[in-house]
Amino acid sequence: MNPDPQAGDPPGAGSEPTGAASPATSARPEPTGAQPEATTTAPPPPGAQPGVAHPQPPSGERSVTVGAANHAPVTTGDHSPITTVTVGSLPPVADVPPAAGPVGLDAQARQFVGRTRELAVLEQALSGGGRGAVVQAVHGLGGIGKSALAAQYVALHAREFTQVVWLTAEDGAGVEAGLRRLAIALEPQLDRFLSSEALAERAVAWLAAHDGWLLVLDNVTAMRDISALLERLGGSGGRFLATSRRAVGWQRIGATPVRLDVLAPDEALALLGRTVGAAAQTLDGGAELCAQLGHLPLAIVQAGGYIAQNGLTARAYLALLAEQSAHLYATGDEDTDPGRTIARTWRLILDRLDADDPLPGEILRVLAWFAPDGIPAGLLDALAPQPGLGEALGKLAAYNMITRGGDPEEPLFAVHRLVQAVSRTPDPADPHRTPELVDEARTKATRLLIDAAPRQPGRPATWPAWRRLLPHILALADHTSPETDTYTTCRLLGATGAFLQDQGDLPRAIAQLRRTYESDLRLEGADSPSTMISLNNLALAYEGAGHLQRAIELHERNLADRLRILGPDHPNTMTSRNNLGYTYREAGNLDRALPLLEQNLEDRLRILGADHANTMVSRNNLALAYRSAGDLDRSIALHEHNLAERVRVLGPDHPSTLGSRTNLADAYHAAKDLDRAIPQLDQVVTDSERVLGPDHPTTLIARNNLATAYRSAGQLDRALAMHEQILAARLRVLGPDSPNTLNSRNNLASTVRAAGDVARAAAMFEVLLADTERALGADHPQTATVRDNLDSARRRLAKISRPPQDPPPA
Repeated sequence: MNPDPQAGDPPGAGSEPTGAASPATSARPEPTGAQPEATTTAPPPPGAQPGVAHPQPPSGERSVTVGAANHAPVTTGDHSPITTVTVGSLPPVADVPPAAGPVGLDAQARQFVGRTRELAVLEQALSGGGRGAVVQAVHGLGGIGKSALAAQYVALHAREFTQVVWLTAEDGAGVEAGLRRLAIALEPQLDRFLSSEALAERAVAWLAAHDGWLLVLDNVTAMRDISALLERLGGSGGRFLATSRRAVGWQRIGATPVRLDVLAPDEALALLGRTVGAAAQTLDGGAELCAQLGHLPLAIVQAGGYIAQNGLTARAYLALLAEQSAHLYATGDEDTDPGRTIARTWRLILDRLDADDPLPGEILRVLAWFAPDGIPAGLLDALAPQPGLGEALGKLAAYNMITRGGDPEEPLFAVHRLVQAVSRTPDPADPHRTPELVDEARTKATRLLIDAAPRQPGRPATWPAWRRLLPHILALADHTSPETDTYTTCRLLGATGAFLQDQGDLPRAIAQLRRTYESDLRLEGADSPSTMISLNNLALAYEGAGHLQRAIELHERNLADRLRILGPDHPNTMTSRNNLGYTYREAGNLDRALPLLEQNLEDRLRILGADHANTMVSRNNLALAYRSAGDLDRSIALHEHNLAERVRVLGPDHPSTLGSRTNLADAYHAAKDLDRAIPQLDQVVTDSERVLGPDHPTTLIARNNLATAYRSAGQLDRALAMHEQILAARLRVLGPDSPNTLNSRNNLASTVRAAGDVARAAAMFEVLLADTERALGADHPQTATVRDNLDSARRRLAKISRPPQDPPPA
């Protein structure tokens, strides 16, 4: 049977020093109290050459004359301090041996697990000798473990290189500092007399003169900071390993990029255990915490440090994270570098991006309210005009804050779930996440979704768009509190509930429709038209899920309110009357159903006319009530009339037309007219699969009824195979507790009994009865049907098992 209720409106480095340094000489001190003289430069004499020193005449007391051949420092004035250092000639850099051990590597122990595949990629890329530098890059989201991977590679392979050097390459100053550190590690005495620039140049010269070294460029921010170094050492026999949040630009410097992703769940749990100092399997809530943190290594180590220091369990940390997320995102243990928390790591990226344009930060805050994967690029079109929007998205992708995917014609974006969680967590101390900015982003995300959501969620043509948007609407609902719902939120969730109900996903439909009603009630009051529509749609969802008494209570309240406020002839009042009558019939209360449905058809014919879609809804539901009452002739006549009207007005492929054809065939079946029932059902199955898809609830209803008709016609093998297929589809699409899924189990058991396997059928009915009572209640009509079928199967089984009796004596 196909229900037909009616819903309301859906709502650069310095030069290298050469030769030996000349020793300095002391000047005679000036008398105490004398002031130093100012230095002046006389104009060169006639014919002087630029850049050549020329003797200058003395111009003051105790002045000196400097000639062109003088290479010593000269000072004047009393007490002028001079320190004399005598240094021999520097050895050629090619003769300087390597330093003992890696240079610049952070001595802090790094927790590390997994990454077998990535380590193998590095081993293959960086192994081997020969001239010509090899550059291997590892990029990924901040906190993903790039530096830890590089450090692990060094730990495993340091002995294979003549020298390992670790440079922090966040900027040019960091690169130069790392090179100075290398120069001092190679020749410690140079620190006393060479400038910073000269030290860095000495280090570069050493690298150019040697082979077999590994230079780690950690956390590269801009290619310009390392490109000059790579160019100078490109012909060397060294190896470069770069880590960076940047995803682009590596090919320009001849690097092979590898993108690093999050840890596998078991690796993440193992990392948490190592950080906490406990066996992974003993961490209560550890797997859930790792999932909540998106299996991001930095976040897991940060959380583990906090857990260990404060004596918490992983589950307790999870609870605290729900209440104090802004604090925990910025906090670890006492050894945690405040600049390396997840909140600070991503804030630094946004600082860099927002310095040029605030749009990337705004986009990231909006994306935070959607599902992490499969975000349609078109969903963001209203945020900013092109090319600015595309450029902002490109910047976020360049820093791995988002990733691109999908078809080039329909690109999709993804955001790590923890980046989202941080981005939507207000923090007054973070200029990118103030409460005002976060609230503004939530409002924009809601508006983008409702503007993209198609109207008429019951139309098949809109379903692909709805299915693309659904994960993001549900994510928005999960990430927001009902207290922040606006009128726009209510309309979005109401339309989503209607779509879910049409798809047979009743538990999620009820959740969205209940929230819609409660938020409408808070925002607009009980007598608002929007609130009454929300109440009507919630009642329909309860009815579809088999919660008939709850549905009746809500429909009765809604009808009373609409009669009082709108009057008996208002279209919405008639909608309430129709839906209440339909639910009475579902509950088996025909004495109350029939008068309401008869009155409603009469009123709609009078007010709306015979061709109105709602009039045809009333006619369909009255025909269903006549069938339930056993008046098959009137039921068949009304169904035939309604099918003809829907074909004429709506067309043969409209979902309502397909529903009418199913209901007519069901009435034929009830009248034991299988010659007419089976062809009708066969046609509607074909049409429904073509129009709606093989797994749509309406298609599954038609297939169910066709299988039942085959059983009645004695084609038991065919019926049994169809019922098994339908049950599998309903379990997959609707879930185990849907009334239609339970009905499929009942029909399958009935077909098994009809095929003669009574014992198996009785066992199936027994398990089904317990599940139906739990899902629908002991007093539900469907529960009563299963109970009767179990009793019947048991009686038949007892009769079969009874030994034959002797005939009575003659």
